[in-house]
Amino acid sequence: KALGRTEDYKRLMELSAGWEKLFDDSLKMIRPRVPNGEFIDNFNPLESWRGFQEGNAMQYTFFVPQDPYGLIALFGGDNPFITKLDNFFTNNDSMGEGASSDITGLIGQYAHGNEPSHHVAYLYSYADRKDKTQACIRDIFDRFYLPKPDGLCGNDDCGQMSAWYLFSAMGFYPVNPAGGEYILGAPQIAKVVLTLPDNKTFLIEAKGLSKENKYVKSVTLNGEAVEGLSIHHNDIMKGGTLVFTMTNQPYNMN
Repeated sequence: KALGRTEDYKRLMELSAGWEKLFDDSLKMIRPRVPNGEFIDNFNPLESWRGFQEGNAMQYTFFVPQDPYGLIALFGGDNPFITKLDNFFTNNDSMGEGASSDITGLIGQYAHGNEPSHHVAYLYSYADRKDKTQACIRDIFDRFYLPKPDGLCGNDDCGQMSAWYLFSAMGFYPVNPAGGEYILGAPQIAKVVLTLPDNKTFLIEAKGLSKENKYVKSVTLNGEAVEGLSIHHNDIMKGGTLVFTMTNQPYNMN
């Protein structure tokens, strides 16, 4: 769009919304379609081998990083979306014999050992439950990043398992990698300094961080309260200080 290529812009935006055509409103779930346009029959959302690659319908239903609010709207709002996410993290039913061997690191149907699930913990924040995002992040760290031979739950394809660790340890994550913003989470390291071009630095502090203090009470950027869910890439590149104040109680910031 910035280049003035209006037709390309319209076409790409249309493609980015194509997932809506696969949303079965009766089930509130992504469901494959056959060539004549009808939804696939004998549909089992746990089966990972019918219409999906390295995942099942439950995992791919949340794979809309470019439009989380659009996904929430199709669910009917924040509360039903949160209920669906809660079920996702607690449903321990089997995915069947056809499940991909890449699906590892399970918390319910959440599979931290494979990329399609990596952003899902952060989706709670879009539905105004930042505390649930923060609790999930600590749970993932405690389960799947351990200093022992089998301490990593998945294949570090192109460094993605490590990238999730580094971003989330600092306290934010690029849910939409092309969007230029980082959704705030819960830092796992008390102090991080990023060295930037032009002799700039970006300091990240987690005040009061401990095993008990896994929730975020407040966030400031260069002394100013952070409003909303995120900071922008440009905020980091300018240099400055991001401070999280941690607490042991769930606390939903406005």
